[in-house]
Amino acid sequence: MADDLGYADLSCYGRREYQTRNIDSIGAEGVRFLQAYANSAVCSATRTALITGRYQYRLPVGLEEPLRNGGDTIGLPPEIPTLPALLKKAGYGTTLIGKWHLGRLPKFGPLQSGYDHFWGFRGGALDYYTHKYDVASSDTEDLWDDDAKIHQVGYLTDLLGDRAVKCIGDYAKDGKPFLLSLHFNAPHWPWEGPGDEAESQRVKALIDRDGGSQATYARMVMQMDLQVGRVLGALKTAGIAQNTIVVFTSDNGGERFADTWPFSGKKTELLEGGLRIPALVRWPGHIRAGQTSNQVAISMDWMPTFLAAAGAVPDPSSPPDGMDLLPQLTQGAAPVSRRLYWRYHFNLQRAMRDGDMKYLRIDGNEFLFNVVDDPLERANLKGRQADTFKRMVAGYEEWNSTMLPDRPDIQTGPLGYADELADHFGVRKK
Repeated sequence: MADDLGYADLSCYGRREYQTRNIDSIGAEGVRFLQAYANSAVCSATRTALITGRYQYRLPVGLEEPLRNGGDTIGLPPEIPTLPALLKKAGYGTTLIGKWHLGRLPKFGPLQSGYDHFWGFRGGALDYYTHKYDVASSDTEDLWDDDAKIHQVGYLTDLLGDRAVKCIGDYAKDGKPFLLSLHFNAPHWPWEGPGDEAESQRVKALIDRDGGSQATYARMVMQMDLQVGRVLGALKTAGIAQNTIVVFTSDNGGERFADTWPFSGKKTELLEGGLRIPALVRWPGHIRAGQTSNQVAISMDWMPTFLAAAGAVPDPSSPPDGMDLLPQLTQGAAPVSRRLYWRYHFNLQRAMRDGDMKYLRIDGNEFLFNVVDDPLERANLKGRQADTFKRMVAGYEEWNSTMLPDRPDIQTGPLGYADELADHFGVRKK
């Protein structure tokens, strides 16, 4: 899983400025989804849905946009059934390498929620060189080996790749089936590529409002692609590539240097650009190579899909809201029409997709779009298709009544305000 990677930030989805040959190969050897969504337009909310297979709005941690400071008092409760916990029960080894962002010790953590091993960081972002979640002079290092804090020198994307390669080799040597969750921080800010260590000393704040460029962003993504290539190579070297499902995706839509074409909007917005993500999956011998899929998919689908592939079952107390994608992936089943729902607290954003239609509300303004014919979300059809609009509004409200209520005190906000991003000239702090 990449962090803040836009829909078109891979060359197989349209990026022209650089090539992502290793990541592209996953889709070339399997399926490239054309209508995949993140569960949220921000990271920790999507990660809640990914690990539970359910709408994040069912849990307090999933309401945060994102979880503030990593989550000392709020996080994913250890008693909640998770993908790693259920696979562990089915005999799998489970390891998380990279970003957690679902709560801090002592109450919350990967080892408390089903992972056997963890090597990475607990908060929402780290400097790529200092491995701190604040400026270089701060005492905020956040790198962990299981529940022990560690210090290690190196570019974080490369360190995560190193650990993933070692993990694969260890599991293959033991002959044990495994779940490896490799959650890169790239290409999340701060904007630091390979060789940019001096930049980590310069930045005045980790959010890095005055840093970065398209060239830096390209180097960050290409370095992640290099590490994905090393992971794929490790599977081949270990002789287990033919019996391993590999998925590559992102946690939400793109940030300021991302390419979200042909959509409008970015991270923190329920426009398609804030929600549409790349999603590639391969499983040699089970998924036919070279396919594209128009199946509407979402982050929480991976839990029931992986459980089905492993012969495991969900916990009856926590039935998935996501769908098992195996029929579409392995049996050539036709795409299934779906209803999907989103909330985002900033500007009281609401969205629902039903078939090809999408209901959207932002700060009291309401829209109806056909996002297949009109992916830029320009032609508001709420007047021309009034019955559809009314039905979808009612459907959204019915669904929303089954989720936890919105809270006025949650961490939220846009990608940037008018004094930070020139193209957000209409976005003012309230």
